[in-house]
Amino acid sequence: AKGQTMRAKQFNDILSKVRETEHEHVVNEVVLRSQAQAEYTAQNYGHFGLNLRRYAHFTSPIRRYADLIVHRALIRALHLGPGALPDTPLDELAEIAARISAAERRAMTAERETIDRLIAGFLAGQVGANFAGKISGVTRSGLFVKLSESGADGFVPASTIGDEYFRHDEAHAALVGSRSGTAFRLGDSVDVRLLEVAPMAGALRFEILSEGRSLRGAGLKSRKIKGARDKASPSRKATKGYKGRRK
Repeated sequence: AKGQTMRAKQFNDILSKVRETEHEHVVNEVVLRSQAQAEYTAQNYGHFGLNLRRYAHFTSPIRRYADLIVHRALIRALHLGPGALPDTPLDELAEIAARISAAERRAMTAERETIDRLIAGFLAGQVGANFAGKISGVTRSGLFVKLSESGADGFVPASTIGDEYFRHDEAHAALVGSRSGTAFRLGDSVDVRLLEVAPMAGALRFEILSEGRSLRGAGLKSRKIKGARDKASPSRKATKGYKGRRK
């Protein structure tokens, strides 16, 4: 329900229900995105996913500066000799935590963008080819599709789907045709054609080949959007900046 505080057990129950089903990957990704981004902190707030009241992030061998801080703190707490963490004020530890959190986010962004560019470069010679995939994201501007074979992510602008206006139904994670009620929902398997590749931007643009499915019987009603234009209208041109990257 809206405003309800989710518990780790509830997330685990959801994940167990879709385990080894065709929707497992999509549901796992949605659950992951629904949670706040992890960050380092000087306060011990525990671990939500593991349902632990006390938790320290540490790897061995030491690979991160956070590992070194924890290592030195253990030496100090257990009186193990030289190399212990000095009597560092809590506010200084908080600043260190903020800096290494920011550095980790930059590294993750760089890694993601590098992978996107390499995949786009690999697919640059396959413009016009057809691929199977799943809808991994639905927004007002279009659909994100993840290819089954390569895991590449691309975008299908809403303005290029079918010959009618498709509205965004956020509650059902779908784009729904205003006349037909045909819908494309999160997790649907689809076939797409690769129309455009921008290797330096790591961007792929697809054309959807599959037919949507009717959801009228599932209680998802189609409604005409006031002032909706035909696909041929000049204001319905394909969206520029088709990558439409999600956070």
